[in-house]
Amino acid sequence: MIARKARTFRGRPAIAVAVSACAALTAACSGGNAGQATDAREAGFVSPPKPAPAAQPFWVDPDSPAAQQIEQWENSGRAADAALLRRIADRPLAVWPAGDEPGWQIRAARDGAAKTGSTMVLVAYNIPHRDCGQHSAGGAHSEAFYRQWLGAFADNIEDKKAIVILEPDALPHVADGCTPAEYHEQRYRLMSEAVKRLKQQKNTKVYLDAGNPEWITNPGNIAQPLWRAGIAEADGFALNVSNFQPTAENIAYGRKLSALVGDKPFVIDTSRNGNGPLPGSGTDAWCNPPGRALGAAPTTKTGDPLVDAFLWIKRPGESDGECRGGPAAGKWWPEYALGLARNSK
Repeated sequence: MIARKARTFRGRPAIAVAVSACAALTAACSGGNAGQATDAREAGFVSPPKPAPAAQPFWVDPDSPAAQQIEQWENSGRAADAALLRRIADRPLAVWPAGDEPGWQIRAARDGAAKTGSTMVLVAYNIPHRDCGQHSAGGAHSEAFYRQWLGAFADNIEDKKAIVILEPDALPHVADGCTPAEYHEQRYRLMSEAVKRLKQQKNTKVYLDAGNPEWITNPGNIAQPLWRAGIAEADGFALNVSNFQPTAENIAYGRKLSALVGDKPFVIDTSRNGNGPLPGSGTDAWCNPPGRALGAAPTTKTGDPLVDAFLWIKRPGESDGECRGGPAAGKWWPEYALGLARNSK
């Protein structure tokens, strides 16, 4: 993901124009009683204006790939498609810092979130031997480099409010045997150290990825890896990252897993689970499946005391990998994004 200088999109100045017009026509906008209202305020008889509605709890990137795509489509005559894509662009999305230097991407999110008093959602995804050599293979080339990278990641959060999803797939790939046994101890060590390091940032919450109920079907099989990786010092665990399992099934699974890991709460990735998963199994079910939809919007109002938040951790419209005609994993795919938005209620 490439951070670019924020720009003003054509859909936004209209709001300012409407406000200016209303200010110029005060009587019309207030039902013709502007003078009476002014006199009453001066006499002290009118209550102060109601406070603005509570802000979105999580940071919305004004220059996300979806926001940039909207501008391009509006300029090229695809106004209807651009409007649909606002279902993604206007929502808070997690930031996945890429490359050897994560700081600049975190700083962009940190500074943007500070202006709105919101919380940034970050994903630390650089564990050695990542993704078992599959679509998202890579990661740090050594333990020493991972510690350095993770330290820079934490340093750049500073004292700002942040949620960090720690190493998607890392522990489920231990539990399912995909990651060779020779790397298990290293993984536990690095992840438990990462939890401790991130928790030194006073306003940072850390959630260890625990897969999804369709992947590690028995929660007991992921509980021990979570303990070994530092769940005791973390704030909780994350479910359904980059997957499509229904929210209700994640909650039921999460409750069972929570009971095995000290009653820790959890967060759920609802970014693409609006229509649930594609029937079937294997690559076809999880790699750019057709007909999927956006899920519940990010919120802390989940209706369940064990569920800390619904989050859009996987950024809708970014490819799962080179399958079904998609680009490389993590690359923006506008037509797939449009499909997710169009299929959403």
